[in-house]
Amino acid sequence: MYRTAQEQPNDWWEVEELFNLCFAPGREMLSSYRLRDDVAPVPELCRVARDEYDALAAAIRYWPVRVGGAETLLLGPVATHPIHQGEGLAALIIQESLALARDAGWSRVLLVGDEPYYGRFGFSRRDGVEMPPPTNPARILGLSLSEDDAWTGVAGHVTRWVDD
Repeated sequence: MYRTAQEQPNDWWEVEELFNLCFAPGREMLSSYRLRDDVAPVPELCRVARDEYDALAAAIRYWPVRVGGAETLLLGPVATHPIHQGEGLAALIIQESLALARDAGWSRVLLVGDEPYYGRFGFSRRDGVEMPPPTNPARILGLSLSEDDAWTGVAGHVTRWVDD
């Protein structure tokens, strides 16, 4: 049995270690990390899943960015501890966090990932959205959280969130 909760400040380093375990060395060099520099994640959307022993089993984070000036969520990273992979935990926290984002009034989500995996959550390729290089354009995916397509007319460079 797993329980999910909002990531708390004292979870930060444990979540970072999970990401280090699950991703290749140098993950911080990816273009998406440049968009996170000096920007706080969206705390109410960052989730953790813990097993019956209270061990961290999965985690997800979201960051605010702008796409052509439009406020957008950047999903990622999301990871499941290797001993829990294949148990549906990533799907659980992705679906839960997307519902929370919709309820919080966010209208669109962006990520860099594999369309065959993320397509089951409704993500599709976003032509015209330009992540900082080097990013494979075929891996830039988006999801509309609103009834209307929140991506209509939204294109251009993805930039760091800067408070107005």
